[in-house]
Amino acid sequence: MATILVNQDLCTRCGICSFVCPMSIVDPADENTLPKVQDSKAAMCIRCGHCEVSCPSQALLLNDRPDEKVPLPAGAGTIFPDSMAFYLKKRRSVRRFTKDPVPKEKILEILDIARYAASGGNGQPEEWIVVHDPKNVQKIAGLTIEWMKTLVNSAHPMSGYIPVLLGAWESGNDVICRGAPHLLVAHIPEGNPVASVDAIIALTHFDIAAPAFGIGTCWAGFVAMAATSYEPLQKELGLPAGRKCAYAMMFGHPQYKVYGIPRRKPLQVTWR
Repeated sequence: MATILVNQDLCTRCGICSFVCPMSIVDPADENTLPKVQDSKAAMCIRCGHCEVSCPSQALLLNDRPDEKVPLPAGAGTIFPDSMAFYLKKRRSVRRFTKDPVPKEKILEILDIARYAASGGNGQPEEWIVVHDPKNVQKIAGLTIEWMKTLVNSAHPMSGYIPVLLGAWESGNDVICRGAPHLLVAHIPEGNPVASVDAIIALTHFDIAAPAFGIGTCWAGFVAMAATSYEPLQKELGLPAGRKCAYAMMFGHPQYKVYGIPRRKPLQVTWR
């Protein structure tokens, strides 16, 4: 099966597809031939699509589910720098949520954006568990508290904070999932040395895209830490065999709006 499909009527033989291929496997066109990936190099293709999307004449199509190709309208996705700056700077970690559930269809829309996140070798190793039922989110929070109790008087870096967190929990303050109605868990294959970074990049895409849909997020660090070692929590999450939790994120509709941008540390840059 051909790795790339080229329309000879549209191809201008500009060579861009060959130049942009990160694996350098696209042979450039000449007067008599079209761009091509030799059969001996086909296995090296990582399906990134650089060749396809960089073709000015749209003559080239990566032969990976070609029937699913979506045309890119002119100007689509263009964002002015000022708008981008304000959008990202006003992003907040939300710790107060309404009880209104986020429709599953909207969650899938955001996750569909997150699947386009960068990953090593375009491996896309992350998969998702969405804890949609608020009761199950609270159960996970409770199991995280159980894990914390095992750290009391231990050498764990968290041990000094545990009494305060347990006291807050016992007084009715959800310091684990902050009353969020939903929880997102990214899980990855065990033994993959770069998958954890890939998952964080994908979660960051979810984190950044969510506010555009009216959704607030907060990184669920306590849950993520507990899920690395606490078996009852791992079972509750339903992690597939051979996979582990990379990180977790709570989300839902924010209870309060954002009306400003807070200060941050001055930018520190070293030029070399």
